Amino acid sequence: MKNTLEKIINDKKQSLELIKKDKSLDTLEKNIKDQDFYNFKKAIQKNKGVSVISEIKKASPSAGILIDNFNHLELAKMYVENGATCLSVLTEEKHFLGKLEHIQDIKKKFKIPILAKDFFIDPYQIPLAKSFGSDCILIIIAALNGSLADEIYSEALKHNLSVIVEVHDTKEAEMALKYEQALIGINNRNLKTLDVSINNTISIFEVVKAHKGPLLSESGIKDEKDAQFIFEKTGIKNFLIGESLLKSDKPGELMKRLIQITQ
Repeated sequence: MKNTLEKIINDKKQSLELIKKDKSLDTLEKNIKDQDFYNFKKAIQKNKGVSVISEIKKASPSAGILIDNFNHLELAKMYVENGATCLSVLTEEKHFLGKLEHIQDIKKKFKIPILAKDFFIDPYQIPLAKSFGSDCILIIIAALNGSLADEIYSEALKHNLSVIVEVHDTKEAEMALKYEQALIGINNRNLKTLDVSINNTISIFEVVKAHKGPLLSESGIKDEKDAQFIFEKTGIKNFLIGESLLKSDKPGELMKRLIQITQ
């Protein structure tokens, strides 16, 4: 049986073939000129306190449907009002029920940097994501071979996009170090098994601590206690948080508590 990541990648390859037939590179580049962009990486670097990258997603393979009455604009408004530094918007359609159009909608109302949270496996996806207003893209080391990761990284920099290079183990972390202009995101979720442990950030930190770009801890951060634990062990104060906020009865209050952990 194929692991979860392999299934998603295979489906992404098929969906991209259809999109390429519909949207030429020339069309994408023209659409980019109509968008406003913000520097995702710089927003985190300039923030002296805790940066919360709040995630907007309707569903996930591990949790199923997260929000029945999903409204990406209402979620964005709540996150912005409660101090989010940046947003992460799921744009993968089949497994996470996302849409690139959600980024475009949000950017029309809010001036905040946005990560297109997707599975980038083709350089074509860089202008595609930017044509919908994305400020940052994601390179998942586990999903790519080295040369393709290099190609996508170069294409993103050429388009003046920030890049998060996501790693899950020490081998991937070592591979990520060469992407000097990227942010490194340590994923506490194993994308093959979907198991989660925030101790993953602690164990991988030693490999990436000398990296020039900001470091992020992603997934499995349930509350301010988890964030505090990671901060005290590593000094990392940038957290990409999705399901804990989406499932919370009072997500705004949770965000405010997270932001205060270094004070």
